[in-house]
Amino acid sequence: MRYEFHISRKSRKKYRFDASLFALDGSVLLADYAAARSFAAKMSTGRAQPVPASDINAMGLIDESLHFLIRSYERHNPGVISRSLDNLSGALGSTPVEKVLLTFTREFPPSAVFDGQAKPVEYLHGHTAGASHRVATLEEILLLHVTHLNPAVKPYQELFDVSPLRQKTIYDRFVRQMESLFEMEPGFGPGGETLLQLLRAPVLASPNSLNGQLEYILRRWGDILGEAFYHRLLRGLDFIQEDMIRQSVPAGRVEVQLPVFQNTEWEYERFSKDWDWMPRLVLMAKNTYVWLDQLSKKYQRHIHRLDHIPNEELDELAGWGITGLWLIGLWERSQASQRIKHWMGNPDAVASAYSLYDYVVASDLGGDDAYYNLRSRAWAHGIRLAADMVPNHMGIDSKWVIEHPDWFLQLSYPPFPNYTFNSGDLSENEHVGIILEDHYYEKSDAAVVFKRYERFTGETRYLYHGNDGTSMPWNDTAQLDYLKPEVREAVIQAILEVARRFPIIRFDAAMTLAKKHIQRLWFPEPGAGGAIPSRSEHGLTQAEFEARIPNEFWREVVDRVAAEVPDTLLLAEAFWMMEGYFVRTLGMHRVYNSAFMHMLRDEDNAKYRQVMKQTLEFDPQILKRYVNFMNNPDEETAADQFGTTEKYFGVCTLMSTLPGLPMFGHGQFEGFREKYGMEFSRAQWDERVDEGLLRGHEYLIFPLLHRRYLFAEVDHFLLFDFFTPDGYVNEDVFAYSNLYGDQRGLVIYHNKHAHTRGWVRNSAAYMDKGQGELVQRSLAEGLALPKDGYVIFRDFASGQEFIRSCGGIWEEGLFVMLGEYQSQVFLDWRFVDGEQWEQVFWELNGAGVAGIEEKFNAMFSSEDAVETVKKTKPARKKTGKRSHRKNEDTVPITEKEKKTIKKKVVAKKTESGKGKTTTRKRS
Repeated sequence: MRYEFHISRKSRKKYRFDASLFALDGSVLLADYAAARSFAAKMSTGRAQPVPASDINAMGLIDESLHFLIRSYERHNPGVISRSLDNLSGALGSTPVEKVLLTFTREFPPSAVFDGQAKPVEYLHGHTAGASHRVATLEEILLLHVTHLNPAVKPYQELFDVSPLRQKTIYDRFVRQMESLFEMEPGFGPGGETLLQLLRAPVLASPNSLNGQLEYILRRWGDILGEAFYHRLLRGLDFIQEDMIRQSVPAGRVEVQLPVFQNTEWEYERFSKDWDWMPRLVLMAKNTYVWLDQLSKKYQRHIHRLDHIPNEELDELAGWGITGLWLIGLWERSQASQRIKHWMGNPDAVASAYSLYDYVVASDLGGDDAYYNLRSRAWAHGIRLAADMVPNHMGIDSKWVIEHPDWFLQLSYPPFPNYTFNSGDLSENEHVGIILEDHYYEKSDAAVVFKRYERFTGETRYLYHGNDGTSMPWNDTAQLDYLKPEVREAVIQAILEVARRFPIIRFDAAMTLAKKHIQRLWFPEPGAGGAIPSRSEHGLTQAEFEARIPNEFWREVVDRVAAEVPDTLLLAEAFWMMEGYFVRTLGMHRVYNSAFMHMLRDEDNAKYRQVMKQTLEFDPQILKRYVNFMNNPDEETAADQFGTTEKYFGVCTLMSTLPGLPMFGHGQFEGFREKYGMEFSRAQWDERVDEGLLRGHEYLIFPLLHRRYLFAEVDHFLLFDFFTPDGYVNEDVFAYSNLYGDQRGLVIYHNKHAHTRGWVRNSAAYMDKGQGELVQRSLAEGLALPKDGYVIFRDFASGQEFIRSCGGIWEEGLFVMLGEYQSQVFLDWRFVDGEQWEQVFWELNGAGVAGIEEKFNAMFSSEDAVETVKKTKPARKKTGKRSHRKNEDTVPITEKEKKTIKKKVVAKKTESGKGKTTTRKRS
């Protein structure tokens, strides 16, 4: 006999449940999750809050688990239920006990009794497969009692209403006596619990949560329930998670997680080769339609095609130091997407830039001819063009949806019983209709599927919308089915075709197509579901999934592009702590580094320094493959997040001087604050260029961008700790050096509204891959300074030059004072020696001047002055960095450094004939 939970006659009549939901004994028969949905849909009628199908399913699973425990106990204590029934009759009288059994059979009837085919007394004295109905009824009364006392089922108490039993029988005495009898029976299991203790244990462990009760059953009894039922319990938890997501409102700001690096067999090292231009790329994002409208206003003529973009604009971009131009939204878009937005009250909207009809340049932008015209002119300015690809989905009325519907994830039925599709047809195709689920327009449910039907045959499919499991479905898109090899190959062919036209490709939401996330989102393992409602019931085991997708899709893409369209930079928008995996193992050239924006904006400086340190300790090559940005199309503008004063320029300097790809947002240099939606055809705000901000970029940022080669590599990059006079590390200060040829650079930035001072002396550890061990270096080593003489360097922002003792830097590092949000970039390092330079050093005493040589000439006559200049090349290969703004114009000399230098001077003077250098007269 199959056992499931019984429900009251009153509930069956009230909700008119389908007869197919009930077994012959009257128990609710949930053959699959679709049955639970049907049951919940009936109960939801007229309720303000729908009944989650996952709760119905969970109650069935709990009831079935308790029946399983009773069976297990019976094997240990044979005949216990039958014996308890006899003992009840002996203790309470056979007539009252019989009345309890008969009343239960009437109030919680088996199907034959409910349908009037049998009387309660006839049913009670019958048997099924040799099992007595009277004994089975006592077991159901026992579990009804346990269920009725479960606080987690309180919202559904009408299903288990025992008031008729209390009113008409000795039910309360009956259950008390039943409890006493079971307490007298032998205990069971390692803990020696009674049967009642076993049955009540899940409720006691988690009184108010069906989810918690399922988790308890899994933990406590999972190993004896059998693999098939164990997986059903895991799925029950998945269904609860799905309903929680379906009913929840997307959260606002999400805490950024630190990346996790692994050195496992499946996270092997296989970086893609960088071509010479790739590390030096500086990328500018432009929302294509908005930009063209802004250019029309700027140049006072209609500019609506790509070939209309003026050369003057390309001149300006190149002058700023931009070498890559990302044109957002240039593909032919879905007409249905635009129609949806119009129907929802936005008549000015175009289709979403990520709801595509096909990968062809939009006709209203001039098509391919206009694109090739722009590409040629941009290349003449040293600018490469970049395009988006959205490989996990297409528009709901796309060419692929019309011509290849089998390529998309789909069902032959709606996944939820309350889904209806009676709204307007969004398709202009004569053969195929497209309809969104009705509740979308009411804003009461963002459905996970839409309806596609053949107009002439009536064939209907329900295709899933694109979804990354973090918010609502993207309701103007259709999700591709990556289990199918033909789909993966079709997408790769589309990528190759785009690569033949664009040297830079940005892959939208690339992390959703990593194998682990394809499975998590769309085919989850038992116990790992819940990300997207309705998908858990279509999940696969790990072995089944691996057989369907044996290789990482992105690794195949990278290898095919490298073989067929080399010299293409592949850039992945990837989060979820997969940044290192995407570049190191999957081979993407660059990957988004959202931690840069979020943590520096929020001044989580220690966390971001930890990101840098962990990256350097695992593999420094990952650091140069990050894409750093201060805003992106999904975030608020840089001006809103960072302001337009000191903090903005400080973080912007970091972005311009750290290894990695700097990516600037549309309107960032001009100080625009409007966030341009992906459906914008024009800016909604009439904003003017912030001339002061733009001038600040011209003075502080653009010159750094023109020297990206100094900052782009990591072979000689060092990150330093900033030690205060109290001896602790100030985590709010970012200090790092780099080398390129015989050039050196040191960048220091204080990301805090405060003042600080301290030493830059020793680097954080980094992995020396040649030696296979962590290494630390001093600042003097990092800058490849000589041991003797003096070094001159320039603060980029102020233009001030400083002279310091090389020996002093070797001895104790560089002492720096920093104001709030102050940055300094020290460049143009050169070396001098001799007594006259020593006098210049003491004369300045750490102060900066416009030109050290001018100071030298002012101190000594030009005819008699002897200059000793030493060109010392670094022992390593790279450099570059410079400074920004200035709050403090001095790099002080400490008392300790003065004493150190005086000792060296005395020692030097006592040496006979030593220390001579080549000299030349200054003219």
